Amino acid sequence: MRLEHFITCSPGVEPILHAEVKALRLSNVEQQVGGVRFIGSMHDAWRANLELRTAIRVLQRLDRFAAPDADELYKHVLAVDWRKYLREDGTFFVDAQCRESELDHSQFVAQRTKDGVVDFFRKKTGKRPSVAKEDADLRIHVHIWKDRATLSVDTSGNSLHKRGWRKYQGLAPLSETLSAAMVLHSGWNRRSPVVDPFCGSGTLLIEAALLAADHAPGLFRSFGFENWPIHDLYAYGKLREVVASRIKMPRKLQLVGCDIEHRHLAGIQANAESAGVADLVRVEQGDALEFPWKRGWNAQILSNLPYGMRVGDLAQITQLHRDFGKSARDQCAGYRVALLVGSRQLTNALGFKTWDEIPIQNGPIPCRLLTTEL
Repeated sequence: MRLEHFITCSPGVEPILHAEVKALRLSNVEQQVGGVRFIGSMHDAWRANLELRTAIRVLQRLDRFAAPDADELYKHVLAVDWRKYLREDGTFFVDAQCRESELDHSQFVAQRTKDGVVDFFRKKTGKRPSVAKEDADLRIHVHIWKDRATLSVDTSGNSLHKRGWRKYQGLAPLSETLSAAMVLHSGWNRRSPVVDPFCGSGTLLIEAALLAADHAPGLFRSFGFENWPIHDLYAYGKLREVVASRIKMPRKLQLVGCDIEHRHLAGIQANAESAGVADLVRVEQGDALEFPWKRGWNAQILSNLPYGMRVGDLAQITQLHRDFGKSARDQCAGYRVALLVGSRQLTNALGFKTWDEIPIQNGPIPCRLLTTEL
């Protein structure tokens, strides 16, 4: 059965996700605001969850309908056969969004949707599932815009940035999905060395290692669809075996990082070991401005630079960007660069002659993903 799906991502990542989805050869792929749409089977949804590196959720759309009032919303929710997705003694949660509509209160929309699901089970089985915000068996999404509702089930469960390998958080780490977006957008050839002079918890280096090894990000974790009563455990198990069989660790790849905070090093090692790439990742304590660049190495620099969000930090962080940009320009001829930078002022402080950039939202922080060649 072929159904409409919508894959969500961080704002600004849509074109990178679109390229990923096209590479999976899914059908009727269309880039939209907030993500990418495709038409496909449950098998395609499995693949999207397992293999996409920049996706946040894979939503399977069940129905679209006019929802001018709460009764109309309730009627359509009640008409869905929820036994396909949820057991009568299971747990579920409803995420709701509404804009420019008569139904303009998201909590009320979520409540009426919940009522429709519960009443469906009461009528069919005499029992009812429970609502649970954390670790629910099923997450339901309702989006209403201009009185048109889209009702979806979340095939992913937990957000796809939660790969399952992270043991150490560090201080405000860059998410796995944004790290993967940086690696993919950088144009890295998956063979040349990768350098991260501000490596934090090591997320960029680990995501680069997984990409080079063709290790699908979803192999570390489970997904929401595995809780569905209609889930085909055998067929999904065979797909996982096929995807896992592609993993091949590169022998000579060098992924090198440093961070000024000594306390990060053990955490990075724990993360790399959990991800199975400890043999590829080498990190040391050090100042990014004193990084031992190698002339002629033609490496890929990947880094999430400090933003200076606290009061009083901006002048110091701007000077750091000036100094780092000068160091890279003086010593890294032939290197490619992909940096996540916090503002236009900080971008200009780097002093690069030319660069390309796309806006990226890192949580609540608007950033720029800057790429260039030195």
